[in-house]
Amino acid sequence: MGYCATIGFFDGVHKGHRYLIKQVNEVAQQRGLPSMVITFESHPREVLHSTFCPQLLSTPEEKMALLAKTGIDRPVMLPFTPQLAALSARDFMQQVLKEQWNVRVLVIGYDNRFGHNRSEGFDDYVAYGREMGIEVIHARALQVEQLNISSSMVRSVLQEGELQMAYTCLGYHYTLSGTVIHGEHVGTTLGFPTANMQVNDPRKLIPAKGVYAVRAMIDGNGRWLPGMTNIGTRPTYGHHAAGIETHIFDCHDDLYGHELTVCLVQRLRDERKFRTPAELELQLQSDAREAKQILNQ
Repeated sequence: MGYCATIGFFDGVHKGHRYLIKQVNEVAQQRGLPSMVITFESHPREVLHSTFCPQLLSTPEEKMALLAKTGIDRPVMLPFTPQLAALSARDFMQQVLKEQWNVRVLVIGYDNRFGHNRSEGFDDYVAYGREMGIEVIHARALQVEQLNISSSMVRSVLQEGELQMAYTCLGYHYTLSGTVIHGEHVGTTLGFPTANMQVNDPRKLIPAKGVYAVRAMIDGNGRWLPGMTNIGTRPTYGHHAAGIETHIFDCHDDLYGHELTVCLVQRLRDERKFRTPAELELQLQSDAREAKQILNQ
């Protein structure tokens, strides 16, 4: 039977990726083939350069969940190994796409290159495909506000705290997930008890420091609760390691050891140092009012 497939790392499965996958689904339908996305568990640079730590928009589990929502018939995740990295584009097409996955039509993203050192380009893929019976098609790029959306662009806007632009590119609010651990209970003394989160995957990108209006979910139970999150070092109380602390409005449960997912809706302000805890408490009350207003809209 065979597949109509595309290939890429697909970090974040943003709108540009979804536009490519939509084209794959359309071509698959025209050719009477099931559709497939082939992606990788690790970032290629992570495998090729042991010191490289990617700033991922989506963990492997999140990526597969996002791909499952695109209407693709078969999402496939391959381990990216040094052996795979050593394959030329031609060998990759022959050994992996044709022999392993029976790809009959390959739709290539507008800027995607693969194979050892990414030294070959679209015309080479077309020529190899002709030899081995794989039709190769160039996908169109999606532009948003005259920009080609890319994962690196989304990373950049998140690191600058530009949540609205990130949302425009991703098509969904950026999330962080992790286990609730013990903190220093400073929030409790201010009337704002917080759940301190240890992010599950250390490779996951942490956005700019600051205070955010958020929705939070406990143990994946499907209920989103309003709250606010501080990402930063709590400078009012001296120097601390950066942390992620979430205050869920009207929640008095003991959350230690539970799984927390935080969906960042809007950035309220920068993190800053206050002269006294009382001054910080007043600011937190103001933050809470603003967050509730945003989340009620």
